[in-house]
Amino acid sequence: MGGEHAEVVRLLWGPHPKPARGPRPKLDLDRIARAGTEIADSEGLAEVSMQRVAAQLGVTKMALYRYVPGKAELVALMVDAAIGPYPAAKARLGGWREQLEEWARQLLTVFRRHPWTLDAIIGPRIPGPGELSWVEHAISALDGTGLNGAERMDAAVLMVGHVRSISQQARAAGPAANPEAHLGAVLGDLMQTHSERFPALTEALASAAQAEGQDQAWEFGLQRILDGLAALIDQRAR
Repeated sequence: MGGEHAEVVRLLWGPHPKPARGPRPKLDLDRIARAGTEIADSEGLAEVSMQRVAAQLGVTKMALYRYVPGKAELVALMVDAAIGPYPAAKARLGGWREQLEEWARQLLTVFRRHPWTLDAIIGPRIPGPGELSWVEHAISALDGTGLNGAERMDAAVLMVGHVRSISQQARAAGPAANPEAHLGAVLGDLMQTHSERFPALTEALASAAQAEGQDQAWEFGLQRILDGLAALIDQRAR
């Protein structure tokens, strides 16, 4: 295992030996992750630093370094703590489609609660046990469908991509805005003067305006992904 990943693996997956004797440590990894998450939730990931987290915890930066070697490892801990394990109460409710639909809605809630995680999960990295429990549930929801392991993994990746895309749009539009409604309003104004050049778009926007208040992009995309999986599963069954 590469040295650049060894510390992340150790911190996320353990083991974390505790001293057999002596005073109880003032810090632990859970407290550190929570402190970083509080900063990221309120101010964004860019504002998280070892110094800020140490101040949040009331310790020196050098004390924090005894537990976490740097910001990359800190963020890895924060991501796994923020995403957390898949809610046990939501597991195995209904068939595969109901399970994946609920899974997607739960993940959307996580990204909306902790939007900074969208930046932190970009690129190759080592996921923690909490995050991987979501992947485990998505794959296991498709057990018995006739899809092989690679296809079930690809289905989970496809679902994450849709949830992530919608979450990014919502974050860009702001906490109080409906990004689709805002975009539709702007384009609708433009089409009033350019409808001859874009007749199909004009008609589509007029139709979307009738469904104002509904998050069409989210629901439409989610149901079409599930429809596609259903078609593939039905094809395998035949």
